[in-house]
Amino acid sequence: MSQLAQPPGRTWKIATLAGMASYLDAGALVTSGIVLGGSYTEALALDAGTVGALLGLQTLMFALGALCGGRLGDLFGRRRVFTLSLLLYAAGIAMLLIASPLWLLHVGVVAVGLAIGADLAASLALINEESPDGHKGKMVIFSNILWIGGIVAAMGLSAVVGSWGVLGGRIMFAHLLVVAIVVLVLRFTLRESAEWVAARSEAAAGGIQFSRIGQLFRAPVVFAVVALGLYYAAWNLGASTMGSFGTFLWTNLTGGEVAEYSRLSLLGLPVGFLAGLVFMRVVDRPARYAWFAGGSALILVAWALPALFGANRFTLVAVLLLSGLGNAFCGEGIYKVWSQELIPTLLRTTATGLTIAFARVIAAFAAFVTPAIALANPALLFWLLLAFTAAANAIGLFWVPRLPKARELEDVPVGGGAPA
Repeated sequence: MSQLAQPPGRTWKIATLAGMASYLDAGALVTSGIVLGGSYTEALALDAGTVGALLGLQTLMFALGALCGGRLGDLFGRRRVFTLSLLLYAAGIAMLLIASPLWLLHVGVVAVGLAIGADLAASLALINEESPDGHKGKMVIFSNILWIGGIVAAMGLSAVVGSWGVLGGRIMFAHLLVVAIVVLVLRFTLRESAEWVAARSEAAAGGIQFSRIGQLFRAPVVFAVVALGLYYAAWNLGASTMGSFGTFLWTNLTGGEVAEYSRLSLLGLPVGFLAGLVFMRVVDRPARYAWFAGGSALILVAWALPALFGANRFTLVAVLLLSGLGNAFCGEGIYKVWSQELIPTLLRTTATGLTIAFARVIAAFAAFVTPAIALANPALLFWLLLAFTAAANAIGLFWVPRLPKARELEDVPVGGGAPA
């Protein structure tokens, strides 16, 4: 069956099962932060240094997983990588659920970090390659909506069991383990990407140009890789700051309470979810550029408010709400779409893994100095985030649209069905 003739039901099935990588990614990161930094702390005698080391290790392993898993996805197929990575994810979550002895926590965060990094790149490629023309961007954006779903599920569960200590933490990890096992079983019903199979056949016959890793670092592909990496890293600095240090900024700069900030954070999630549904309808149309420009402007305004008027309750709430709306039309979602559109098939997951790893490592290094800057000179922190956001916007508005699409660089014929 030709890829373009996919039944709509099967397209949604692929997008959902592969896109659950984003749900499990977000769920793991949020749950780890809540449980390791709260539910397990007293019972397992975790001090601040241990918690920081565990969460930092998970972030670095995410970057390494994306880098290695991305390359393996191009070499051995998307299906194989996202199946093995989900097995590793389930094993890592099981270790975090058991949570004793302490070394299990370290092994668990390493396994989970590697798994979610590897799974994400392969899953995005499968969604894009198995979706029909005119719907590819929509299906990729759908995975971003599942990412929001993972956050909502983790935070909602935390609101119920978060005060139950170790038992509550184990229930939160058990939720992820059950979802991972169900998704893993259902993923066995998916076939390999027909586009990847066709590209591998063409490469073996010498009929495809872009298949060697060295071509990532030569024109014309290198321009897309650099643009994607710089855009995602620059935009992600703001997102990761609010994600990792939003509570810290709220309590230290405004005198607010932790629970108060958690409730305010939840307000932004429905805004992002609904806006994401809107973007799904326009992302495959020419109107995408205008929506992206509007979202980018909102993010710029969001960071300009605390930079110009200081970090207070009003400006930080404005950052939450404006960024929740604006990020639906730019940021991670559009990065995922571009990463599929701009990179040739047999370099696609390699490039995605490389740019994700680059952005995560930059965010990890920034995290080391963010609290100190926030306390010493809050205005400087927000001016820096505003500057990086402006740089990301410029890349997205003026550089990316001028890059050639992958289909302009190579035309991969997709014939009969791929092996199951």
